Amino acid sequence: MPIKLAIIYYSSGGTNYQLAKWAEYAGREAGAEVKVMKVPELAPQSVIDANKDWKAFLESTKEVPEVTLDDLEWADAIIFSVPTRFGNMPSQMKQFLDTTGGLWFNGKLVNKVVSAMSSAQNPHGGQEATILSLYTTMYHWGAIVAAPGYADPSAYKAGGNPYGTSVTVGQDGKMVEDVEAAVKYQAKRTVSVAEWVKKGEE
Repeated sequence: MPIKLAIIYYSSGGTNYQLAKWAEYAGREAGAEVKVMKVPELAPQSVIDANKDWKAFLESTKEVPEVTLDDLEWADAIIFSVPTRFGNMPSQMKQFLDTTGGLWFNGKLVNKVVSAMSSAQNPHGGQEATILSLYTTMYHWGAIVAAPGYADPSAYKAGGNPYGTSVTVGQDGKMVEDVEAAVKYQAKRTVSVAEWVKKGEE
């Protein structure tokens, strides 16, 4: 049975959606069954409408399904991709994670293999703290964190974040570092660790 990989993102401008899509490609290449999903948007429609780029991006990705708790239970491995908000995860992702109490209580999230990615508008804009804030929840789940570390040279080209791939987004909305290879390595590593865990449980 292939590893079931859920890739869960929040994105208002497209960066973390692109990271998720690269991870999807690599996950499929590694033999996993992959679902890409977004967390529900919480921002008022009036705020979204006032930002044409945000509105256009959400319109272009309206077919992407919203994640449910059933998707978490289904998955063997989960990759999260979020922008930083003052060194923390966006409220949209936090709200979704706050609904996982029932799964946690019943032990349904134990031994899920998890990894995370992030972005910010400057190189020290809180990407590492954001990824670590996600992992704090994962530790409570009893999940297994598959951080990329420096196990592959792509990490250095991407900026050298050992906790998970992160990228700087310029004022033009484009990624500064070349992180595609690092994202793909991280996704493949996550699938590999999930395979080891699954074999150990059999």
